Amino acid sequence: MWSAFRTFFGKKPEDGRRILPAGDCALTVEFGNAIDEALNRKVQRLNENLKRADIPGIVETVPTFRSLMVTYDPSRIGFEKLKKELSALPAEDGAGDGASRRVVEIPVCYGGAYGEDLKDVAAHAGMTEEEVIRLHSSVEYNIYMLGFLPGFPYLGGLDRRLFTPRLDNPRTKIPAGSVGIGGEQTGIYPLESPGGWRLIGRTPLKLYDPEREEPFLYQAGDYIRFVPITAEEYEARL
Repeated sequence: MWSAFRTFFGKKPEDGRRILPAGDCALTVEFGNAIDEALNRKVQRLNENLKRADIPGIVETVPTFRSLMVTYDPSRIGFEKLKKELSALPAEDGAGDGASRRVVEIPVCYGGAYGEDLKDVAAHAGMTEEEVIRLHSSVEYNIYMLGFLPGFPYLGGLDRRLFTPRLDNPRTKIPAGSVGIGGEQTGIYPLESPGGWRLIGRTPLKLYDPEREEPFLYQAGDYIRFVPITAEEYEARL
C-alpha cells in the first residue's frame, strides 16, 4: 500500500521542510517559524497524507502552527527510515489529498455575564458591542492547533479590527466554554482555567469530554464558526 502511495505522489517536494529528531522516539517536520495560514496548511496536508500512507510504527502525530511532531515505535521503524518516508510525502494543496473543509458551528452567548470584556473589546476597536459580535461571528476560523488545555483551539482569521491586548492581570479562574480574544487571536477555554484573554462570550457546549468516544468536537485543520445565541438559548442548551 505504502509503495503505491509513494509512487503516486512522486518525488520529494521542495517546500523548505526540515526533519529533526525529538528524543529517541519522535521527530518534528518544520516548515518555518511564523504563524501563517499557508504554512499551517502544509502541516495539515502532511499530517493527512501521513495518516493515509499508514506507515508501520507510527504511534501519534501532533500538528502545531508550523510543524508536525511524529512519535514512533523504534522497534518497528528507525529515525532514518521514517525521515526518508516523510521526505517523500507531499504537503501542498491539490496533491491528491482529497481534503474537505469541515466547519464546526459553536453557539455563543455574547456579552453580559457571559462575556464581561466585550465592552472593552468594543471600546478598543471603536465599535459598538453589536458590531463586534457581527464581525466576530462572520468568519470561519481555521484551527491551527490544539494546546494549552485539552481541546483549546488556536484559531486563525480574526479580523484585525478586533485585535485586543491581553489583560494586564490575568484572571485566576475562567469558566469552561468562555470565548476570548488575546492579542491577534481568538479561542475557547474548554475547561475552567486561569487566563489573560479578554472574554467576549461563552458556549454551552462541552468541548472536551474524555468519556465521549470522540473526546473533542473538532481537531486541528477543521474550521470553527461562532453562532450568536440568546441567554435563554444558552441556558436551555446546558
